[in-house]
Order: sequence, then C-alpha cells, then structure tokens
Amino acid sequence: MISFGITWAASHYFWTVILVGSAIAFFIYRQHAVHSVVRALGGKWHSLLIRNFNQTRQYTKLFFFALGCIALFLALLRPQWGKKEQIIKQQGRDILIALDISKSMLAQDCDPNRLEFAKKKIRALLHELESERVGLLLFSGAAFVQCPLTSDYGAFHMFLDHVDVETISSGSTALDSAVQESIRLFSHTPKGNNKLLLVCTDGEDFSSNLSAVKKQAEEQGVRIFTMGFGTNEGAPIPLYDAQGNPAGHQKDRQGKVVISQRNDDTLQSLAQGLGGVYVPAVVSADDIKHITSRVKQIEKGHFEDKKMHQLYDRYPWFVFVALCSFLIEWIL
Repeated sequence: MISFGITWAASHYFWTVILVGSAIAFFIYRQHAVHSVVRALGGKWHSLLIRNFNQTRQYTKLFFFALGCIALFLALLRPQWGKKEQIIKQQGRDILIALDISKSMLAQDCDPNRLEFAKKKIRALLHELESERVGLLLFSGAAFVQCPLTSDYGAFHMFLDHVDVETISSGSTALDSAVQESIRLFSHTPKGNNKLLLVCTDGEDFSSNLSAVKKQAEEQGVRIFTMGFGTNEGAPIPLYDAQGNPAGHQKDRQGKVVISQRNDDTLQSLAQGLGGVYVPAVVSADDIKHITSRVKQIEKGHFEDKKMHQLYDRYPWFVFVALCSFLIEWIL
C-alpha cells in the first residue's frame, strides 16, 4: 500500500489500529478517573491540597503516551521510502533436463506411465535444487526447447505441466538429437559455467551418430546424467485415438504387441566418461538423492549479476520515537 509517497510494506497489520485506539482510550479514561478522584477528595482546592497532582503534567503524559502508541503502530506497518540499488551476485549451475516424449514413454510399467512418473521425478529434483538455472528440452526423433534456462522455477513447472499425452511424438527416439540440441543451447551460455544435461528416457534409441555427439559434448564440457524409466521386463505401448481414448497397443509388422523395455546399457554408456551418472528411476526418493548429491559436488558457476532496486526501511525511526515517548511519559 502506498500513501503520501510512503510504501507501507506490512499494511496487513493495519487492523492493529483497533488496539492502538483502545490503549489510548483506556489511558484517557484512566486519567479522567484519577482526575475525578482528586477533585472528589480535594474539591476546588485540590491543586493546593494534593501537591503531587498537576493537571498540565497529566495532559503531557497523555500526549507522549498517544504519540508513542501511534509511532509504534506506524513502525509495525514498515514504512519505506527512498530507493537504493543493490547488485546481487548469482551463482549456480546450468541444468538442462531433456525429457523423452516418444510413444514408448506411455508404457505403464511406471505409475501411471513412464511420462507422468518422469515429470514427478523432475519436480522432486527441482525441489531439492537451489539457485540453479534449469531448462526443459523435449525430444523424440528431433529435439526442441520447451523452456529456456531460467531461475524462475514457477515458469519451468508451468511448461512441464503442459507436457501430456497430446505432446507425444509419433517419431522414434534419437538420443543424439537431445544431446546435440543441448550443446547448441549451452553454446549461448557464458564460458566457465558448469553445464549439466539430465536425460530422462526409457533408453530406447535409434540414433545414427550418438558416439560422435557424445565426443562433441565432452569437448564442450557438458556433463551428462541419465535417468532410466520403465522396467527390464517391459510393458506394451498403448495407443490413443484423436479424442484421447485407449485404442489398443502398438504392434510390429507381424501383428505382435510390441514390448518396450528400459535400456540400461545405452543410458549407462551415455553418462559414462562425461562426469555424470546413470540412475534407474525408483519409487523411493533414493534416485533423486543420488543425482542431487552428485550435482552438488560440482562447483557452481557465476551467472550474470542482477541489479535490484529496493526501498529503505524507515521503521527504526518510528521505533526510536515510540521508545523516547514512552520513556518521557514514564518519567513524568
């Protein structure tokens, strides 16, 4: 709330004006009661008979008590005025999360399916991270940036929430496209920043040059972490019609239902040698703890400094006035 050019940062405490008014009213009542008793005892000669009683001093005491209450009330509202510029140095790591949106991610060997389980794990990961810049990359046969690197976790969650069954691509999975796009994105970040790529997928891969892209990532200093979704036993891939209703399962050319399995070897090979680690997704939080512990071992980089304009807090002046007023009232 702003009034008279002053910003009241804690205006939600305005209701305490009732307490302040009540305290002042009680003090006035008390002074009036004392004055009535003195007049009853001393009559019109009360000022001579009762020498310690002075009406002017009583009014002065009332003035300073009321001033102290009002000053304390205003201090509680946190008055602010006058701008100051503050430079905040930001440190952290750049973490790009690549999420597989191929059809196999709809397999239901995770609850409720691999895609939703992956989104749940990504949210849990962000909950454990602090002051990191995160981005979201979606991939299947091709890759594209859904959310650029940002420290606004609210915006990231909004983009993540929009990934659903309708986002699923009909193309086959190509891990090299995800790594290549991450390298392109990281090339626009300041040199020296720690660049981390977390690939969330079931490990099915139809890449043509994954080894070459992996070498390129190593040259660019991109650390690759992989998180595998699904089970080794696998599950059929459900199909949906245009309305989103179940329409059977995906079949091969011989008419047999395709069973999609988690490919641990591919995911382990991708993370190996690039400073990352492969972690199979599990129901407990052990997988997230493993990743975050490794991430926190990596030194933080320096982000662009932010200039923040803040208002000066002036409530100490009001507290000082309140204390002085109460002290004078007590002395009198």
